[in-house]
Amino acid sequence: MNMDNGKKIVILIGDGMADYPIESLGNRTPLEAARTPNMDSVAQQGLLGLIKTVPDGMQPGSDIANLSIFGYDPKKYFTGRAPLEALNMGIEMKPGDVAFRCNMVAVENGKMKDFSAGHVESGLSKVIIEELSRSITIKGIKFFPGVSYRNIMLWEECPFRDIMSTTPPHDIQGLDIDGYLPGGDCGKILREIMKKSEDILKNSGPVEAAKKTMKGNPTSIWLWGGGKKPAIRTLEEMYGLHGHTISAVDLVHGMGKAAGLTPLKVDGATGYIDTNYKGKAAALLEGIKKCNFIYLHVESPDESGHEGNLEHKIKAIEDFDEKVVGPVFEGLKSSGGFILAIMPDHPTPVKLRTHTADPVPFIIYSSGGWRTLGGKYSPAFSYNEAAAAKTGFFINDGHTLIQLLLNEGI
Repeated sequence: MNMDNGKKIVILIGDGMADYPIESLGNRTPLEAARTPNMDSVAQQGLLGLIKTVPDGMQPGSDIANLSIFGYDPKKYFTGRAPLEALNMGIEMKPGDVAFRCNMVAVENGKMKDFSAGHVESGLSKVIIEELSRSITIKGIKFFPGVSYRNIMLWEECPFRDIMSTTPPHDIQGLDIDGYLPGGDCGKILREIMKKSEDILKNSGPVEAAKKTMKGNPTSIWLWGGGKKPAIRTLEEMYGLHGHTISAVDLVHGMGKAAGLTPLKVDGATGYIDTNYKGKAAALLEGIKKCNFIYLHVESPDESGHEGNLEHKIKAIEDFDEKVVGPVFEGLKSSGGFILAIMPDHPTPVKLRTHTADPVPFIIYSSGGWRTLGGKYSPAFSYNEAAAAKTGFFINDGHTLIQLLLNEGI
Protein backbone atom coordinates (compact mmCIF):
# COMPACT_ATOMS: atom_id res chain seq x y z
CA MET A 1 0.00 0.00 0.00
CA ASN A 2 1.58 3.31 -1.05
CA MET A 3 0.68 6.97 -0.67
CA ASP A 4 -0.02 7.73 -4.31
CA ASN A 5 -3.12 9.93 -4.06
CA GLY A 6 -1.17 13.16 -3.62
CA LYS A 7 -2.52 13.82 -0.14
CA LYS A 8 -0.38 14.64 2.85
CA ILE A 9 -0.76 12.93 6.24
CA VAL A 10 -0.26 14.83 9.49
CA ILE A 11 -0.50 13.28 12.97
CA LEU A 12 -0.68 15.53 16.04
CA ILE A 13 0.06 13.87 19.39
CA GLY A 14 -0.89 15.49 22.70
CA ASP A 15 1.07 13.08 24.88
CA GLY A 16 -0.94 11.78 27.84
CA MET A 17 -3.97 14.06 27.27
CA ALA A 18 -6.50 11.33 28.07
CA ASP A 19 -7.48 10.89 31.72
CA TYR A 20 -10.16 9.72 34.14
CA PRO A 21 -13.13 11.72 35.50
CA ILE A 22 -12.05 13.97 38.37
CA GLU A 23 -14.38 14.89 41.22
CA SER A 24 -13.13 18.48 41.48
CA LEU A 25 -14.03 18.94 37.80
CA GLY A 26 -17.60 17.74 38.35
CA ASN A 27 -16.59 14.20 37.35
CA ARG A 28 -15.27 15.42 34.04
CA THR A 29 -11.87 14.59 32.58
CA PRO A 30 -9.31 17.33 31.84
CA LEU A 31 -10.19 16.98 28.14
CA GLU A 32 -13.85 17.59 28.96
CA ALA A 33 -13.06 20.52 31.24
CA ALA A 34 -10.50 22.19 28.97
CA ARG A 35 -11.54 24.72 26.36
CA THR A 36 -10.74 23.00 23.04
CA PRO A 37 -12.76 24.70 20.27
CA ASN A 38 -10.37 23.60 17.52
CA MET A 39 -10.34 19.90 18.37
CA ASP A 40 -14.12 20.03 18.90
CA SER A 41 -14.55 21.55 15.44
CA VAL A 42 -12.29 19.00 13.74
CA ALA A 43 -14.12 16.16 15.52
CA GLN A 44 -17.47 17.49 14.27
CA GLN A 45 -16.18 17.52 10.69
CA GLY A 46 -14.33 14.19 10.80
CA LEU A 47 -14.37 10.80 12.47
CA LEU A 48 -14.11 10.43 16.25
CA GLY A 49 -13.52 7.17 18.05
CA LEU A 50 -11.36 5.22 20.47
CA ILE A 51 -8.12 3.41 19.68
CA LYS A 52 -6.10 0.90 21.68
CA THR A 53 -2.45 1.85 21.28
CA VAL A 54 -1.00 -0.53 23.87
CA PRO A 55 -1.39 -4.26 23.10
CA ASP A 56 -2.54 -6.54 25.91
CA GLY A 57 0.32 -7.67 28.11
CA MET A 58 2.65 -4.78 27.23
CA GLN A 59 3.61 -1.81 29.40
CA PRO A 60 1.76 1.43 28.59
CA GLY A 61 4.84 3.47 27.82
CA SER A 62 5.23 6.23 25.26
CA ASP A 63 7.60 3.91 23.41
CA ILE A 64 4.97 1.19 22.92
CA ALA A 65 2.10 3.60 22.21
CA ASN A 66 3.93 5.80 19.71
CA LEU A 67 5.39 2.78 17.92
CA SER A 68 1.80 1.64 17.38
CA ILE A 69 0.73 5.00 16.00
CA PHE A 70 3.70 5.02 13.63
CA GLY A 71 2.28 1.81 12.17
CA TYR A 72 4.47 -0.87 13.76
CA ASP A 73 3.09 -3.73 15.83
CA PRO A 74 4.99 -3.43 19.15
CA LYS A 75 4.73 -7.18 19.74
CA LYS A 76 6.88 -7.68 16.64
CA TYR A 77 9.14 -4.63 16.58
CA PHE A 78 9.69 -3.30 20.10
CA THR A 79 13.26 -3.82 21.37
CA GLY A 80 13.29 -1.30 24.23
CA ARG A 81 12.90 2.43 24.74
CA ALA A 82 16.49 3.53 25.24
CA PRO A 83 17.85 2.33 21.88
CA LEU A 84 15.28 4.48 20.09
CA GLU A 85 16.51 7.52 21.99
CA ALA A 86 20.12 6.54 21.41
CA LEU A 87 19.44 6.38 17.68
CA ASN A 88 18.35 10.02 17.65
CA MET A 89 21.39 11.04 19.72
CA GLY A 90 23.70 9.57 17.08
CA ILE A 91 24.99 6.82 19.37
CA GLU A 92 26.35 3.93 17.34
CA MET A 93 25.13 0.53 18.54
CA LYS A 94 26.51 -2.85 17.52
CA PRO A 95 24.34 -6.00 17.64
CA GLY A 96 25.53 -7.00 21.12
CA ASP A 97 25.22 -3.52 22.65
CA VAL A 98 22.41 -2.53 25.02
CA ALA A 99 21.29 1.05 25.65
CA PHE A 100 19.63 2.05 28.92
CA ARG A 101 17.73 5.21 29.74
CA CYS A 102 19.72 7.10 32.40
CA ASN A 103 17.36 9.44 34.26
CA MET A 104 18.49 12.10 36.69
CA VAL A 105 16.15 11.56 39.66
CA ALA A 106 15.59 12.85 43.17
CA VAL A 107 15.23 10.18 45.85
CA GLU A 108 14.42 11.25 49.41
CA ASN A 109 14.16 8.97 52.46
CA GLY A 110 14.16 5.94 50.18
CA LYS A 111 11.24 7.19 48.08
CA MET A 112 11.11 8.41 44.49
CA LYS A 113 10.49 12.11 45.06
CA ASP A 114 10.86 13.35 41.46
CA PHE A 115 11.54 11.34 38.29
CA SER A 116 12.84 14.49 36.56
CA ALA A 117 14.94 15.91 39.43
CA GLY A 118 13.12 19.21 39.20
CA HIS A 119 13.31 19.19 35.39
CA VAL A 120 17.06 19.40 35.69
CA GLU A 121 18.83 21.63 33.18
CA SER A 122 20.68 19.89 30.38
CA GLY A 123 23.90 21.62 31.40
CA LEU A 124 23.79 20.14 34.89
CA SER A 125 23.01 16.69 33.49
CA LYS A 126 26.01 17.03 31.18
CA VAL A 127 28.33 17.77 34.11
CA ILE A 128 26.98 14.74 35.99
CA ILE A 129 27.38 12.50 32.94
CA GLU A 130 31.00 13.63 32.60
CA GLU A 131 31.63 12.79 36.27
CA LEU A 132 30.00 9.38 35.87
CA SER A 133 32.19 8.69 32.83
CA ARG A 134 35.32 9.51 34.83
CA SER A 135 34.37 7.60 37.98
CA ILE A 136 32.66 4.43 36.71
CA THR A 137 35.14 2.20 34.93
CA ILE A 138 33.17 -0.99 34.35
CA LYS A 139 34.19 -2.55 31.02
CA GLY A 140 31.91 -1.50 28.18
CA ILE A 141 29.94 1.11 30.14
CA LYS A 142 29.63 4.53 28.51
CA PHE A 143 27.45 7.54 29.36
CA PHE A 144 25.94 10.08 26.95
CA PRO A 145 24.24 13.39 27.86
CA GLY A 146 20.79 14.08 26.46
CA VAL A 147 18.10 16.68 27.17
CA SER A 148 17.21 17.63 30.75
CA TYR A 149 16.81 14.49 32.87
CA ARG A 150 16.83 12.16 29.84
CA ASN A 151 20.27 10.63 29.21
CA ILE A 152 21.68 7.33 27.93
CA MET A 153 24.02 4.67 29.30
CA LEU A 154 25.43 2.28 26.70
CA TRP A 155 26.70 -1.16 27.68
CA GLU A 156 28.87 -2.44 24.85
CA GLU A 157 28.67 -6.22 24.34
CA CYS A 158 26.38 -6.61 27.34
CA PRO A 159 26.77 -10.22 28.57
CA PHE A 160 23.27 -10.49 30.06
CA ARG A 161 19.87 -11.26 28.55
CA ASP A 162 17.63 -10.09 31.42
CA ILE A 163 17.83 -6.43 30.40
CA MET A 164 14.09 -5.73 30.61
CA SER A 165 13.78 -6.19 34.40
CA THR A 166 13.59 -2.47 35.09
CA THR A 167 10.91 0.03 36.15
CA PRO A 168 10.30 3.55 34.75
CA PRO A 169 10.88 6.08 37.55
CA HIS A 170 7.73 8.01 36.62
CA ASP A 171 5.73 4.91 37.57
CA ILE A 172 6.86 4.95 41.21
CA GLN A 173 6.67 8.56 42.33
CA GLY A 174 6.16 8.74 46.08
CA LEU A 175 6.90 5.03 46.51
CA ASP A 176 9.78 3.21 48.21
CA ILE A 177 12.32 2.41 45.52
CA ASP A 178 13.60 -0.83 47.08
CA GLY A 179 10.88 -2.95 45.48
CA TYR A 180 11.49 -1.45 42.04
CA LEU A 181 15.26 -1.57 41.62
CA PRO A 182 16.58 -3.38 38.51
CA GLY A 183 16.35 -7.16 38.84
CA GLY A 184 18.27 -10.18 37.58
CA ASP A 185 22.00 -10.68 37.04
CA CYS A 186 22.15 -7.61 34.84
CA GLY A 187 20.26 -5.67 37.51
CA LYS A 188 22.95 -6.35 40.09
CA ILE A 189 25.46 -4.31 38.13
CA LEU A 190 22.87 -1.65 37.29
CA ARG A 191 22.13 -1.27 40.99
CA GLU A 192 25.85 -0.93 41.73
CA ILE A 193 26.12 1.86 39.15
CA MET A 194 23.06 3.64 40.55
CA LYS A 195 24.46 3.41 44.08
CA LYS A 196 27.82 4.74 42.91
CA SER A 197 26.05 7.70 41.30
CA GLU A 198 24.68 8.76 44.71
CA ASP A 199 28.23 9.13 46.04
CA ILE A 200 29.35 11.00 42.93
CA LEU A 201 26.50 13.50 43.18
CA LYS A 202 27.21 14.07 46.87
CA ASN A 203 30.97 14.45 46.68
CA SER A 204 31.84 15.80 43.22
CA GLY A 205 33.18 19.33 43.20
CA PRO A 206 32.14 20.05 39.59
CA VAL A 207 28.61 18.76 40.29
CA GLU A 208 28.27 20.89 43.42
CA ALA A 209 29.47 23.95 41.53
CA ALA A 210 27.03 23.31 38.67
CA LYS A 211 24.12 22.89 41.10
CA LYS A 212 24.68 26.45 42.32
CA THR A 213 24.08 27.97 38.90
CA MET A 214 21.70 25.55 37.17
CA LYS A 215 18.20 24.24 37.82
CA GLY A 216 17.71 20.74 39.23
CA ASN A 217 17.93 18.64 42.39
CA PRO A 218 19.27 15.22 41.29
CA THR A 219 20.45 12.80 43.97
CA SER A 220 21.23 9.79 41.74
CA ILE A 221 20.65 8.23 38.35
CA TRP A 222 17.97 5.65 37.52
CA LEU A 223 18.64 3.04 34.82
CA TRP A 224 15.72 1.53 32.87
CA GLY A 225 14.25 0.87 29.43
CA GLY A 226 17.15 -1.25 28.18
CA GLY A 227 17.18 -2.68 24.69
CA LYS A 228 19.14 -3.50 21.55
CA LYS A 229 19.24 -1.62 18.27
CA PRO A 230 15.89 -1.84 16.43
CA ALA A 231 15.59 -3.09 12.86
CA ILE A 232 12.39 -2.09 11.06
CA ARG A 233 11.36 -1.30 7.51
CA THR A 234 10.89 2.39 6.80
CA LEU A 235 7.54 4.07 6.21
CA GLU A 236 8.78 4.93 2.73
CA GLU A 237 9.36 1.26 1.95
CA MET A 238 6.02 0.16 3.36
CA TYR A 239 3.70 3.03 2.45
CA GLY A 240 5.56 5.59 0.35
CA LEU A 241 5.59 8.05 3.27
CA HIS A 242 8.53 10.42 3.71
CA GLY A 243 8.87 13.38 6.01
CA HIS A 244 9.64 14.52 9.52
CA THR A 245 9.14 14.28 13.25
CA ILE A 246 8.68 17.36 15.44
CA SER A 247 9.20 16.83 19.16
CA ALA A 248 11.22 17.86 22.20
CA VAL A 249 12.08 14.28 23.17
CA ASP A 250 14.69 11.92 21.73
CA LEU A 251 12.30 8.96 21.87
CA VAL A 252 10.01 10.30 19.15
CA HIS A 253 12.86 11.51 16.94
CA GLY A 254 14.68 8.19 17.38
CA MET A 255 11.57 6.26 16.48
CA GLY A 256 11.14 8.52 13.47
CA LYS A 257 14.71 7.92 12.36
CA ALA A 258 14.17 4.16 12.57
CA ALA A 259 11.10 4.70 10.39
CA GLY A 260 13.09 6.73 7.85
CA LEU A 261 11.95 10.19 8.97
CA THR A 262 14.11 13.26 9.60
CA PRO A 263 13.81 15.32 12.81
CA LEU A 264 12.82 18.96 12.50
CA LYS A 265 14.39 20.86 15.40
CA VAL A 266 12.43 23.72 16.94
CA ASP A 267 14.07 26.33 19.16
CA GLY A 268 12.41 26.49 22.56
CA ALA A 269 10.91 22.99 22.38
CA THR A 270 11.33 21.91 26.01
CA GLY A 271 8.96 18.98 26.51
CA TYR A 272 7.32 20.96 29.31
CA ILE A 273 4.46 23.42 29.73
CA ASP A 274 6.68 26.28 28.54
CA THR A 275 7.44 24.60 25.21
CA ASN A 276 7.34 26.50 21.92
CA TYR A 277 3.93 25.34 20.66
CA LYS A 278 3.70 27.99 17.95
CA GLY A 279 7.18 27.19 16.70
CA LYS A 280 6.24 23.54 16.30
CA ALA A 281 3.12 24.42 14.32
CA ALA A 282 5.09 26.80 12.09
CA ALA A 283 7.77 24.15 11.48
CA LEU A 284 5.09 21.65 10.46
CA LEU A 285 3.43 24.00 7.99
CA GLU A 286 6.75 24.85 6.39
CA GLY A 287 8.01 21.26 6.37
CA ILE A 288 4.88 19.72 4.88
CA LYS A 289 5.43 21.70 1.68
CA LYS A 290 8.26 19.30 0.74
CA CYS A 291 7.04 15.94 2.07
CA ASN A 292 3.89 13.89 2.56
CA PHE A 293 4.08 12.94 6.26
CA ILE A 294 4.77 14.78 9.52
CA TYR A 295 4.41 13.45 13.07
CA LEU A 296 4.19 16.29 15.61
CA HIS A 297 4.45 15.40 19.29
CA VAL A 298 3.78 17.61 22.34
CA GLU A 299 5.01 16.26 25.67
CA SER A 300 3.58 18.83 28.11
CA PRO A 301 0.21 17.19 29.00
CA ASP A 302 2.07 14.00 29.91
CA GLU A 303 4.59 15.82 32.11
CA SER A 304 1.73 17.57 33.93
CA GLY A 305 0.00 14.23 34.45
CA HIS A 306 3.16 12.74 35.95
CA GLU A 307 3.39 15.73 38.28
CA GLY A 308 -0.23 15.28 39.34
CA ASN A 309 -0.74 18.93 38.39
CA LEU A 310 -4.33 19.29 37.15
CA GLU A 311 -4.07 23.02 36.49
CA HIS A 312 -1.00 22.54 34.32
CA LYS A 313 -2.57 19.63 32.44
CA ILE A 314 -5.65 21.60 31.50
CA LYS A 315 -3.47 24.52 30.40
CA ALA A 316 -1.25 22.19 28.35
CA ILE A 317 -4.32 20.76 26.59
CA GLU A 318 -5.70 24.23 25.90
CA ASP A 319 -2.34 25.45 24.59
CA PHE A 320 -2.06 22.39 22.34
CA ASP A 321 -5.53 23.14 20.97
CA GLU A 322 -4.99 26.88 20.51
CA LYS A 323 -1.36 27.04 19.41
CA VAL A 324 -0.92 23.77 17.52
CA VAL A 325 -4.22 22.27 16.37
CA GLY A 326 -5.85 25.54 15.32
CA PRO A 327 -2.95 26.94 13.26
CA VAL A 328 -2.09 23.57 11.73
CA PHE A 329 -5.67 22.84 10.67
CA GLU A 330 -6.09 26.27 9.10
CA GLY A 331 -2.67 26.18 7.47
CA LEU A 332 -3.20 22.75 5.93
CA LYS A 333 -6.33 23.97 4.16
CA SER A 334 -4.13 25.91 1.76
CA SER A 335 -1.66 23.08 1.19
CA GLY A 336 -3.86 20.91 -1.04
CA GLY A 337 -5.33 17.55 -0.05
CA PHE A 338 -4.52 16.35 3.45
CA ILE A 339 -5.49 13.88 6.16
CA LEU A 340 -5.18 14.95 9.79
CA ALA A 341 -5.18 12.72 12.87
CA ILE A 342 -5.23 14.11 16.42
CA MET A 343 -4.85 12.00 19.57
CA PRO A 344 -2.90 11.21 22.73
CA ASP A 345 -0.56 8.24 22.69
CA HIS A 346 -1.89 6.94 26.04
CA PRO A 347 -3.65 8.34 29.13
CA THR A 348 -1.60 9.85 31.96
CA PRO A 349 -4.18 10.33 34.74
CA VAL A 350 -3.25 13.07 37.21
CA LYS A 351 -4.59 10.92 40.05
CA LEU A 352 -2.24 8.02 39.20
CA ARG A 353 0.68 10.13 37.93
CA THR A 354 1.64 7.40 35.47
CA HIS A 355 0.49 5.89 32.17
CA THR A 356 -2.40 3.49 31.69
CA ALA A 357 -3.27 1.19 28.79
CA ASP A 358 -6.86 2.47 28.33
CA PRO A 359 -7.96 3.25 24.77
CA VAL A 360 -7.61 6.91 23.82
CA PRO A 361 -9.87 9.24 21.79
CA PHE A 362 -8.72 10.04 18.26
CA ILE A 363 -9.93 12.28 15.44
CA ILE A 364 -9.42 11.72 11.73
CA TYR A 365 -10.20 14.49 9.24
CA SER A 366 -9.84 14.21 5.48
CA SER A 367 -9.98 17.30 3.28
CA GLY A 368 -11.81 15.23 0.69
CA GLY A 369 -14.38 13.81 3.11
CA TRP A 370 -14.43 10.42 4.77
CA ARG A 371 -15.63 7.38 2.83
CA THR A 372 -17.95 4.52 3.76
CA LEU A 373 -19.31 5.76 7.07
CA GLY A 374 -22.82 5.17 5.85
CA GLY A 375 -24.43 6.44 9.05
CA LYS A 376 -23.08 3.48 11.00
CA TYR A 377 -21.35 5.57 13.64
CA SER A 378 -22.80 8.37 15.75
CA PRO A 379 -21.71 11.96 14.99
CA ALA A 380 -19.38 13.82 17.34
CA PHE A 381 -20.07 17.17 18.99
CA SER A 382 -16.87 17.55 21.02
CA TYR A 383 -13.49 15.93 21.52
CA ASN A 384 -13.05 13.92 24.71
CA GLU A 385 -13.09 10.36 26.02
CA ALA A 386 -16.84 10.11 26.62
CA ALA A 387 -17.77 11.62 23.25
CA ALA A 388 -15.40 9.22 21.49
CA ALA A 389 -16.96 6.23 23.25
CA LYS A 390 -20.47 7.35 22.21
CA THR A 391 -19.64 7.24 18.49
CA GLY A 392 -19.20 3.46 18.68
CA PHE A 393 -16.08 3.48 16.50
CA PHE A 394 -13.21 1.47 17.99
CA ILE A 395 -9.80 0.43 16.65
CA ASN A 396 -8.45 -2.53 18.59
CA ASP A 397 -4.99 -2.70 16.98
CA GLY A 398 -3.34 0.71 17.13
CA HIS A 399 -0.74 -0.09 14.50
CA THR A 400 -3.51 -0.35 11.87
CA LEU A 401 -4.33 3.37 12.19
CA ILE A 402 -1.82 4.29 9.51
CA GLN A 403 -3.55 1.96 7.04
CA LEU A 404 -6.88 3.60 7.88
CA LEU A 405 -5.40 6.99 7.08
CA LEU A 406 -3.99 5.73 3.80
CA ASN A 407 -7.33 4.19 2.84
CA GLU A 408 -9.22 7.38 3.68
CA GLY A 409 -12.17 5.30 4.83
CA ILE A 410 -13.35 2.26 6.69
